[in-house]
Amino acid sequence: MKLSIVIPVYRTESTLDRCMESVLGQSFADLEVILVDDGSPDRCPQMCDEWARRDRRVRVVHKPNGGLSDARNAGIDVATGELITFVDSDDFVGRNTYQQVVPLTQQADIVEYAIYWQYGSHRQEMRTFPDMLYDNMQDYWLRGKAYEHTYACNKVFRRNLFSHVRFPKGVVFEDAATLPLLLEEARTVVTTHLGCYYYQANEQGITAKASGKELAMLLDSHAKTMTKWVDDVYYMHVLNIQLDVCELTNAKPLLPHRHINACQKGLNTRMRIKAFLLNLFGIKGLCRLVKTAHLLVRHHS
Repeated sequence: MKLSIVIPVYRTESTLDRCMESVLGQSFADLEVILVDDGSPDRCPQMCDEWARRDRRVRVVHKPNGGLSDARNAGIDVATGELITFVDSDDFVGRNTYQQVVPLTQQADIVEYAIYWQYGSHRQEMRTFPDMLYDNMQDYWLRGKAYEHTYACNKVFRRNLFSHVRFPKGVVFEDAATLPLLLEEARTVVTTHLGCYYYQANEQGITAKASGKELAMLLDSHAKTMTKWVDDVYYMHVLNIQLDVCELTNAKPLLPHRHINACQKGLNTRMRIKAFLLNLFGIKGLCRLVKTAHLLVRHHS
């Protein structure tokens, strides 16, 4: 099956060639590469056109700047493959990755493969996944902890999943908002240890420097998903985001209160302590406690 690879491009002239070499050098041949120039003010528009001249598998979309979600959506709109995946133009893909993971789409609507997170930094971490097939999306989200790795870039999707789904414009952490919508359309997900996506470290990126407003967007996405799928471990994961938002903003807690069994498996020591405090003070009281502690630290620093 043909694979469409959508690559949004904005201010990445120093890494674009490396990205393209990794993609076009894949041993999997039945692919098209859609470079979406998102109004980049540097040499990227010319570089995109040059790649299209060099390789007939490359198509270029030039558009005004609209952000990552808008660029991905523009790529989805013109993709012709039965399968689709996304690559950021400052990242790259390991050798033979698509040759290894694309055949798994014969048994799944979504295939998730290994990702080298924050590659090139002191925080780099290889994140691999067991060879599993999920036919229950709640099971994948909760037992598979998909909420911890919602990235679009290390997944191959059947393109028809996007028939009624697009990435939300103007929203950061857009993957956390989009993956649950795609799971509602999917019947099966396969995770595999095969392949590798290299997610380049970016100390100026949203992940490293998210503000309270941006974290509130992430919290909102998870709060919506929790109306469908939730257990204690997932709740505690989202609670960490809620507490960060409380520290950075004056907004009232969005997360509803939930009594947590602090002794259950899946909770580490810090999570157990937070669960105990949550049960003792409630979500509003815990947020006030965190806010007060944050102000005291600032006052005495």
